Amino acid sequence: MALVQRSNLFDLDKFFGDQWPRSADNEMGDFFAPRVDIRDTKDHFEITAELPGVARENIHVHVTDGILTLEAESSQEDKEEKEGRVIRQERRYGKFRRSFNLGGEVHEEDIRASFKDGVLKLEAPKLKEKPPARRRIEIG
Repeated sequence: MALVQRSNLFDLDKFFGDQWPRSADNEMGDFFAPRVDIRDTKDHFEITAELPGVARENIHVHVTDGILTLEAESSQEDKEEKEGRVIRQERRYGKFRRSFNLGGEVHEEDIRASFKDGVLKLEAPKLKEKPPARRRIEIG
């Protein structure tokens, strides 16, 4: 399983080492994506994604042509102007997306997902390896 390249022309996460506060009101589309861990176990891949502040109904996971895509949307809790001024705003709001190439190694129809405490866990069972076919060839 491999990460699919993001389509950003200029990736500020790489340039600034993910230390630069950004607004979700950007014009670059998928400007940031949820952080993920991927584990390769004996019988499945496990993908764990951080989605703090995202409601379960705003998370969508789908598989298309061997590409597993995780999409989610988080909205700012209170857009009304409150008393005082904002000194620093680092929390991210907006649409998130992350895609993974399954590489034909996974039973796509058996992928399972769970969501608890802002963490999405996906379990993608691997295809069973077939032993190489061996056929005896008679010598004539």
